[in-house]
Amino acid sequence: MSWTVNVSNAIKNNAPKVHKILEEHPYIIEAARDLRNKKLEVINNIEMYINLVKKNVEASNGNFHFARNKEEALSIIDNIIKDKNRIVLSKSNVLYEISLREHLHNKDVWETDLGEYLVQIGNDMPSHLVAPAIHLSKDDVAGLLNKNLSDGINNNTSIEDMVKYVRDFLMEKYVNADVGITGANAIAADTGSVILVENEGNIRMDTVMPRIHIAVTGIDKIVPRLSDAFEEAMVQAAYAGFYPPTYINVTSGPSSTGDIELKKVTPATGPAEFHLILIDNGRLEASRDETMKESLLCIRCGRCYFSCPAYRLYGRKFGNPPYTGPTGIMWSAITMQDYSKSQLCMHSGGCREVCPMNIDIPKIIEKIKFLDIN
Repeated sequence: MSWTVNVSNAIKNNAPKVHKILEEHPYIIEAARDLRNKKLEVINNIEMYINLVKKNVEASNGNFHFARNKEEALSIIDNIIKDKNRIVLSKSNVLYEISLREHLHNKDVWETDLGEYLVQIGNDMPSHLVAPAIHLSKDDVAGLLNKNLSDGINNNTSIEDMVKYVRDFLMEKYVNADVGITGANAIAADTGSVILVENEGNIRMDTVMPRIHIAVTGIDKIVPRLSDAFEEAMVQAAYAGFYPPTYINVTSGPSSTGDIELKKVTPATGPAEFHLILIDNGRLEASRDETMKESLLCIRCGRCYFSCPAYRLYGRKFGNPPYTGPTGIMWSAITMQDYSKSQLCMHSGGCREVCPMNIDIPKIIEKIKFLDIN
């Protein structure tokens, strides 16, 4: 099945859902406006908020790390993991940004999001921020699983049964994992808490079953308060077309218990160590530019993709995976200093019209085009 057919099917499944969600829950629209202001507050005072996150992560018995670039982030992760070999990952664009899976190629590393698992076993790259495997048809998936998981899977296997095969395979990986590595949908500065949104349940496994949990994300994910972090989770899920989200996970330090005389002690049943790695990798520089700083408002809902004629035409070539589509042009420029893909933009303006953060994406891409030719 061709790319254009696959993405057309995704649009037909997604766009009506988002419209229905916003009609039935109009408070989401107001929450998005409020969230924009909260995120701008952080961007305009970013270094103060980074220090506040550090203070509150450490107050919860967690470990805080700051990485200026990809190389520093990988070095920090190596020092945490050391000789541990069994690692589970949750879907995270930042983990792709730092090429983590390739870096850990000598270890037993598995993506646990279904779409990311399919991308991994296919030696592929994501085509969308939220739905990384939308370029694959059901028959494509059947072929991948037949080759890599079970010869009992074929084109007649139902999607439900395919999901069961993958779930059974990954369950053994969860149970035996030494380290779980995730991204973050939001970081609450006032508590140092990590918020993660999901529908599959894999993130809960990744963050609770291993004895070490590492969350890796960009400084753009910081919001002032825990209530703002929940607001970001709500808005992101709604505009991605999955509302209410099946799970919202909160991590505030390692596992703990207070059942003996109400004295809080760590660890308990879950992880004995929690590490938060905040990454700059071009974000600080972007925060100081009046045009580019709006990029940092992006909540990665992926809605702009389906309103973009260039993405429909070029797919993953419009950007650098995982940063593709209109969002990807901005993030390829910030994190990779790659401006060239901006020339494919047709400036339809659809991305600006559907963005929940009201980011003027065409204006930002126009500046990136100027940077490319200069």
